[in-house]
Amino acid sequence: MLLAPQIDPIAVQIGPLAVHWYGLMYLVAFGLFYALARLRLRHPAYAAVGGKAAGKKGTNDWLPRDVEDILFYGVLGVILGGRIGYCLFYKPAYYLAHPLEIFAVWQGGMSFHGGLIGVLLAMVWFARSRQRPWLQVMDLIAPCVPTGLAAGRLGNFINGELWGRAASADLPWAMAFPQSGSLLPRHPSQLYQFLLEGLLLFVLLWLYARGPRKTGQVSGAFLLGYGVLRFVAEYFREPDDFLGLLALGMSMGQWLCLPMIVGGAALWGWAGRQPQRS
Repeated sequence: MLLAPQIDPIAVQIGPLAVHWYGLMYLVAFGLFYALARLRLRHPAYAAVGGKAAGKKGTNDWLPRDVEDILFYGVLGVILGGRIGYCLFYKPAYYLAHPLEIFAVWQGGMSFHGGLIGVLLAMVWFARSRQRPWLQVMDLIAPCVPTGLAAGRLGNFINGELWGRAASADLPWAMAFPQSGSLLPRHPSQLYQFLLEGLLLFVLLWLYARGPRKTGQVSGAFLLGYGVLRFVAEYFREPDDFLGLLALGMSMGQWLCLPMIVGGAALWGWAGRQPQRS
């Protein structure tokens, strides 16, 4: 059995100013998104918009500044949606009784599913302001998201939080997380999620998105892929102690993934039946 690395969650401290590793992982996530979105603009689906395929400059061309604006809107969506989603999905009664603590983000508590809803709404705002199809915007950003999720899971691992369920001590990579209050061998579920919904999903989605796809198919593939991989990873992750397992022995994370799986499959199938637009 391995002992999870005991890393100070504060990466750098200068006087009263403390920079946490988890905060740095957010910066890494946003940086990776920006770099990948710039590369995504070279994919045929976006290089052909506005006349680029004919070597002309079109009025509706996708430009690097569009990526910058998407990132700005997306950061707002992630932070606001992630926090509000956590309060609503995981501790609604507590935050209803302590509403001012909703703003205490430094105490922790962010929800991926809430952040996803926040990003969806932020991209509606961006798409309407630029008069672009919303699904075209979502197809642009979908393959650029998983690396950011991977960075977030590394932050969880560094903090020694969101540890896994109990595992056999014979498992070569079983780890003890002292932050859990015991030295039981556990699955390093943060690393499972790093590999599954982070790296694996990125590789699959990036390769899929490079080919000719109908508008909405890449977004559908992301929802379906993330939902399935997160659902599987949740079997190895310790449920939140204030919730435990819910109906049918599933965690809150698994229940929140079910609409993603169904919605992603439906969107992918619907998009595939639409006529291809030039």
